[in-house]
Amino acid sequence: MSSFNQSNSSTQMLQERLQQFRNDFNLIESEISRLIVGQSEVVRDIIIAMISGGHVLLEGVPGLGKTLLVRTLAEIIEGKFSRIQFTPDLMPADLTGTNIMNKTVDGNSYFDFQQGPVFCNLLLADEINRATPKTQAALLESMQEHSVTVGRTTHKLPDLFFVLATQNPIEMEGTYPLPEAQLDRFFSKIIFPFPTKEELVQIINRTTKTEIPKVKSTIPTSRIIEMGQLAREITVADKITNYAAELILRTHPRLSNSDFESKHTASEKLVDKYVRYGASPRGAQALMLGAKVRAILDGRYNAAKEDLIAMTPTVLRHRIILTFEGEAENITTDEIIETIIRDQF
Repeated sequence: MSSFNQSNSSTQMLQERLQQFRNDFNLIESEISRLIVGQSEVVRDIIIAMISGGHVLLEGVPGLGKTLLVRTLAEIIEGKFSRIQFTPDLMPADLTGTNIMNKTVDGNSYFDFQQGPVFCNLLLADEINRATPKTQAALLESMQEHSVTVGRTTHKLPDLFFVLATQNPIEMEGTYPLPEAQLDRFFSKIIFPFPTKEELVQIINRTTKTEIPKVKSTIPTSRIIEMGQLAREITVADKITNYAAELILRTHPRLSNSDFESKHTASEKLVDKYVRYGASPRGAQALMLGAKVRAILDGRYNAAKEDLIAMTPTVLRHRIILTFEGEAENITTDEIIETIIRDQF
């Protein structure tokens, strides 16, 4: 009887933790909606990436409210916010910081590390593809290791370190495409859509009055870390894990993939013809973490196939590298992903 009561108590405690997760997630969404009109899917995908411990690459034309969204998110989670405007003359030390020589009162010299803007909770890397590859690469260690190495000293970043990088559409002039190694560091790539007519009307009405909406409720950054830890506790059946693995494998050309029998499906033909490199194991990890968060939001303690499918476009679209032929024929990675899902599921 005692063990039965303990089991009931554990189940109830778990249900309470899951409900609190949903409440806090909904709070973040509702507070953002006070300032940002529409873009509900974009907002949800950004919060999922943050809770999962990843980073987001946000693509869209200027003036859509990307900066306001990130600044609002930082305010809601009581985090330190930094914004870096990436330009061709930006240097790595402008991001990470540098050692400055100082002198003590008795005249002795010493090096003092001056932290760069990367030491924050939420970093907005604005127009990241306008900086040179050398400067773009300066973010690699910070994004992956949550640390900065200057000279021989490694400096730790805060536990919650979330990079949201914006970039102009690739066809715009004066940009440097991000290298594959850095693209893979991003948990997801989210396309920021242009608002509808109704949303534009709301934006005009909301931003041209004397009263500007403000955030009313906040939660601490430590709570975001706790939510991420709870998401990792969500169970996943072997069948779902296998789906995720096969999904990643099917983004690679069939000639380099011998883990499943060729069926000459539409997606295999498409991938063979237009894909140079497919998604990496990081893509599989991001798929699973995002699926776990979505499972909690749907009131479940186990990730399902539908959760994986929902995460696939944002998680994989930047991890699939097209061939020259694919680019020339204006094939999009979203089209390839849709065909793979249609064939596999």
